[in-house]
Amino acid sequence: MIEIPSEYRGWWRIAETSLWGESGLDVIGTALLSITGSDDRLRMHCLLAYVNWKVNTASLSFNWNGSWEFDEMSGTGNVKLRRDGRLDGRLAIKNGDKSTFVAEPAEPPEHSIPHPPSWRDKWGSRRW
Repeated sequence: MIEIPSEYRGWWRIAETSLWGESGLDVIGTALLSITGSDDRLRMHCLLAYVNWKVNTASLSFNWNGSWEFDEMSGTGNVKLRRDGRLDGRLAIKNGDKSTFVAEPAEPPEHSIPHPPSWRDKWGSRRW
């Protein structure tokens, strides 16, 4: 488990993104990012992902691995604490889109964020 600075530790509600806007942000549940250093997750739009953190001097960076709907994806990102207590973040999809986001402190979700589905979850039951 990585030691996350206390000012970052917890759950964050992703309130807006520069590329995808706010429409559909919560389509599969409240858009959230967990920063605990153990079993962290990201959920927004149709993205479910596992997150691995790295502590930097004035920010946190992360790698993520998951799926957008049933398409496996991965990427990188970073967050920096603002003076108003919110996070400024960046999210990049490997070989794809990049977006900034703003996140606000939040309570943990009532139900845990599900594991990202794989293409097998979509196509595994089909017989060709």
